[in-house]
Amino acid sequence: MKSLNRQFPLKSIKQVFWNLFLISLGSSLCAIAINGILIPQKFLSGGLTGLVLIIHYLVPSLSVAIFYALLNVPVFALGWMYVGRRFFLYSLAGTAIFSGALAWVHVSLPVQDMLLSALLAGIISGVGIGIILKSLGSTGGTDILSIVLLKRFSLRLGTTTLAFNCGVLALGAFLFPLEKVLYTLIYMYVSNRMLNLVVTGLSQRKAVSIISPRWEEISHKILEDIHRGVTIVQGQGAYTGQEEKILYTVVNFRELSHLKQLIRGIDSKAFVVVSDTLEVMGHRIGNQPQW
Repeated sequence: MKSLNRQFPLKSIKQVFWNLFLISLGSSLCAIAINGILIPQKFLSGGLTGLVLIIHYLVPSLSVAIFYALLNVPVFALGWMYVGRRFFLYSLAGTAIFSGALAWVHVSLPVQDMLLSALLAGIISGVGIGIILKSLGSTGGTDILSIVLLKRFSLRLGTTTLAFNCGVLALGAFLFPLEKVLYTLIYMYVSNRMLNLVVTGLSQRKAVSIISPRWEEISHKILEDIHRGVTIVQGQGAYTGQEEKILYTVVNFRELSHLKQLIRGIDSKAFVVVSDTLEVMGHRIGNQPQW
């Protein structure tokens, strides 16, 4: 028993079950949006799911769940060489769970208006995808393909996803009424907004640059009160020619108000620039990519 505990620590087992739970919950929500709204309204979607839906509308006898799983086979075969093993295995499990959810999770959502349907589907799907991304895996599809192209050809993740989605929507516009594609765009926009809210929420990182003659006092206060690291950058004013110390720190959204109050309390005339961050990698404040 002790040997088993050394090989499979309880914490690791709990982490595995927690990640599988997140993937299952997120996949179920996505399946509700797809089976309950997108398919009845004949809307499209982004990524590999969008391609599967197009084929399903053309050949209704083809199962969305089975065809999604089959299309992922070559994607995973390609990803085996480029994707980290942990992310790969969780994503493999995620694909199986998502395919199962598409097959078995059917919840009727009696919303007839197409605009309201697009909004509701976007909310449900965005929350579902966000929950999945809170885990250590994904549901396969373009997630794996994007990482492969990033590592093989240095193509950005967003570029690959955007190109694939544009291709799916262009094909949909050619095969189906244009209004379906336009409603799909509304759905995708709302889904992305909800996704950002779930993944980042109030923990979105903000990069802050501070210029003040009382920089030393401000840096000490940031270290002591907010417990965030500070980098001191040497600068020079272009007009005055005087040397300046520029403080650079990264805080989350909840800490930003405290930081601004702290700065104003020391130097009300301090020059402060707050910038959004796309991704932060590092100790405590960072969010390391999981693949």
